[in-house]
Amino acid sequence: MSSDADVSLSSYDEDHGSKLIRKAREAPFVPTGMAGFATIVAYRLYKLKSRGNTKMSVHLIHMCMAAQGFVVGTMTLGMGYSMYREFWAKPKP
Repeated sequence: MSSDADVSLSSYDEDHGSKLIRKAREAPFVPTGMAGFATIVAYRLYKLKSRGNTKMSVHLIHMCMAAQGFVVGTMTLGMGYSMYREFWAKPKP
C-alpha cells in the first residue's frame, strides 16, 4: 500500500508549467493542434464582420470545419511522427 501511495504522490510534486512542457515534449503535435484551432477560430471570428452576403450559419460551419480539419490533420501528422519514432528511427539492438 505504501508503495502505491509513494508512486501516486510523486506525480503531484510537478507544477503545471513543467507538466505542460513535459507533455509537449512527449507529444509535440498536441500543442500545435490546440494553437492552430485557437488561431483559426480567432481569425474567422475577426472576419465575421466582413462576411458579406454569407449567412451567419454558413460562416460558422465553415469556421468549425476549418478548425476541425486542422486538428485532424495535426493528429494525423502526430501519429505518423510517433510511428516513425517508434518503428523506424529506433536504434536496433
